[in-house]
Amino acid sequence: MELNKARVKVYKAVVDSTWFTLDQMTCLVGKNESGKTAILEALEKVNAARGERANFRETDYPRVLMEDFNTDEVAVETHWTLDNEEYDELVRLAGCEEAVTSRLVIVTKNYGNKLDWTLPLNMSKSVEALRASGSLSAAEAGQLEDAKNPSELVKLLAGLPEPTPKQTALLETLKSMLSSGSLTGTAVDYLRSRLPVFVYYSEYDRLPGRISINQVIEHRNNATLESLTGSNVFLALLSMVGTSLDDLVNINTSEGLISKLEAVESRMSRRIFKYWSQNKHLKVRFRFHEAAPGDDVPFNTGKVFQTRIENTRHEATISLDERSTGFIWFFSFLVWFSEVQKTFGENLIVLLDEPGLSLHAKAQEDLLRFINEELLTKYQVVYSTHSPFMVDTQNLLSCRTVEDATSDDGEVLGTKVDSEVLKANGDTLFPLRAALGYDISQTLFIGENTLLVEGPSDLLYLQWASQTLVAADRIGLDPRWTVTPCGGITKVPSFLALFSGNNLHVAVLADLAEGARNKVREIQNSDLLREGHVFVATDFSENERNADTEDILGRAFYVDLVNATYGLNGNKRMPAKKPPDADERAVVEATAFAAGWTENYDHYTPSKYLITHPDSITGKGLQSALDNFEGLFRALNALL
Repeated sequence: MELNKARVKVYKAVVDSTWFTLDQMTCLVGKNESGKTAILEALEKVNAARGERANFRETDYPRVLMEDFNTDEVAVETHWTLDNEEYDELVRLAGCEEAVTSRLVIVTKNYGNKLDWTLPLNMSKSVEALRASGSLSAAEAGQLEDAKNPSELVKLLAGLPEPTPKQTALLETLKSMLSSGSLTGTAVDYLRSRLPVFVYYSEYDRLPGRISINQVIEHRNNATLESLTGSNVFLALLSMVGTSLDDLVNINTSEGLISKLEAVESRMSRRIFKYWSQNKHLKVRFRFHEAAPGDDVPFNTGKVFQTRIENTRHEATISLDERSTGFIWFFSFLVWFSEVQKTFGENLIVLLDEPGLSLHAKAQEDLLRFINEELLTKYQVVYSTHSPFMVDTQNLLSCRTVEDATSDDGEVLGTKVDSEVLKANGDTLFPLRAALGYDISQTLFIGENTLLVEGPSDLLYLQWASQTLVAADRIGLDPRWTVTPCGGITKVPSFLALFSGNNLHVAVLADLAEGARNKVREIQNSDLLREGHVFVATDFSENERNADTEDILGRAFYVDLVNATYGLNGNKRMPAKKPPDADERAVVEATAFAAGWTENYDHYTPSKYLITHPDSITGKGLQSALDNFEGLFRALNALL
């Protein structure tokens, strides 16, 4: 059975989550306190692996509705799809395919903790088929025509005063086949055995570095193990070792236990470090010994079990408690899940509540790889997150947004789950946007040699100059360069950090103005770029102190370009002679000039005009512009 749809009706902060679909992997994305944990807990209770977590309690009912509490009220509804084997078994029980109307099975659970099943069975078709399977004569079948369902058919057959041999044989067949006495009951019994077990794991289930065996036994005897941090993970570890609490207390010889511990050490070390890329020089070590009287309570009496991590580079071990929080979580999860697999096999649905919350972004990537390679091949997985690095950007449609919603007039609506991921508000979508932004950004550069410029107008000027020079058999920009606008000199460090993993060869062409001078100098003197890879516009223009890419064109060329772009004629034209009070930078001068007739002057419009009208400027400034750009291109190409 595969879970494909769910709806949490009333549970904690959830007052009708609305229906949401589930895939092989489903990621619940939402802010803190949005209700993600409540959704996972409600799903778990459909068929929980841990008995202490299986039941809905009155205290789980939403407080705002408490006066309406009723144990008959449904808490969660689920839709399941039968696999081929399950469908075939229902067909066998019902007598024919026509009696099984679909593969959809609906399972609900109420606050009385009763599971209700809705099966796709047509009872009249089933009665016809089962009656026909007995090869009865018309007279024999006529005695059974009042049966409306298979259980009534069995009762009629059993109540016949003088049944024929065929009627007796049919009765025995039906009683054997319908073990519960009815088709629905027998089918439910069968499907209940096929219903996947929900296993829930949270950020807080962690194995302690030290365990007092006496303390665990005391909690077990008092039925309070659930309150002892990490107890379920420790018991899972003991199961892996092939021993128990009582065996540890009553152990007579240590050699057998040591060999078992070493076997698990080896197995766990291989498995965890297949997916833990943060440090490959670690090994798992277990220690079991008598408590030392001078240790802290409760580790000063009885026996103590320790988990230690050895660093093979430094030849030293430390307690698991002293490792990073992320490592403890990852190790504990693998121990726990190994036992879950051993106990329940492959008929599982795995619920992970904020997995890897304390992991570094790279380790979260390792965890996603583990989920994809180890879990999804066998199990459905539903997990919650608000980390962008736990969102699988290759499978974005598997995400569901979770929000604590309010109506337009401020009414609290409770937790809602939506399968249309882009409908949620900005805060809820932030992890998705961040994940997509990072993923897309890693593909922005299509070449290994990248020239960062400040804006899109710089890109267009470079394209025009290179095309014009190459058409005249002169030196253009080598096509191995990929020109990328980065938004200004202050953004260059961010770009270099973002793409540092791509092994790119990067150069920068920067404008030079008073406010940016120090920033340019910082980048030139830093280790962010190779030496000689930061170029400034003043190096290739007549300006001595401040310059933009427009100044590489030269003032004369740029004036003609502005006049052509905006169709300026007569006394409206930008003057060929530079006014004495004009700024050194041509684009600043043009902006001030345009203020008299437009509020919409921008840097981009002239560059767009030039790239679409490449031969429109033919004045005396053209040759100087091409000479300046050719000098720039020679310098850039020399870096390759």
